[in-house]
Amino acid sequence: MKSNVEYRAAARQNSPSTPSFEPNMLASVLERNIDALRDKRQEEERKAGVQERIAEVITRFSGSMAFVYAHLVLVAGWVAANLGFIPGVPAFDPTFVILATFASVEAIFLSTFVLISQNRAAAEADRRSELDLQTNLLSEHEITRLLTLTRAIAEHLGIREASDPTLEELERHVAPEKVLDRLTEDEDSHSP
Repeated sequence: MKSNVEYRAAARQNSPSTPSFEPNMLASVLERNIDALRDKRQEEERKAGVQERIAEVITRFSGSMAFVYAHLVLVAGWVAANLGFIPGVPAFDPTFVILATFASVEAIFLSTFVLISQNRAAAEADRRSELDLQTNLLSEHEITRLLTLTRAIAEHLGIREASDPTLEELERHVAPEKVLDRLTEDEDSHSP
């Protein structure tokens, strides 16, 4: 005798509407979503201004090991030359003031480029967060409607679990502004 799980698996395999499962294949909806997100990301990259692209390239390079190695060679050569370790090269910065000034100016520019890139990333994160919120609110609405319909079907069929009092609470729609107000109240009450 087959178990319920075996029976359902066999029924799915014999169903004309259920495609066979292939482990390396993604669902068509998932493929579509991946393609849409990739296209959106590429569109945003195309819309980025020249200045933002330059800042992104500089930030990416300055966050790499190649940048560290280049600076290591440059600073070691500068120090070696100014300490007289390289024959025939006169000391051009014996107090290392020029090196310190160069490093300070470079740090100012690099931090600016990093901030530009971070601002762009933060704006993108805000858009994604807004999309997540909208998707979650839509999902909550759909789940609430499904629960209401399922409960009505269960009541019609006389299923005892349909009168579970917790279902009434779950069927209520969530007002996001009320949740945000409550979170703000909690933060205010716990802040020093």
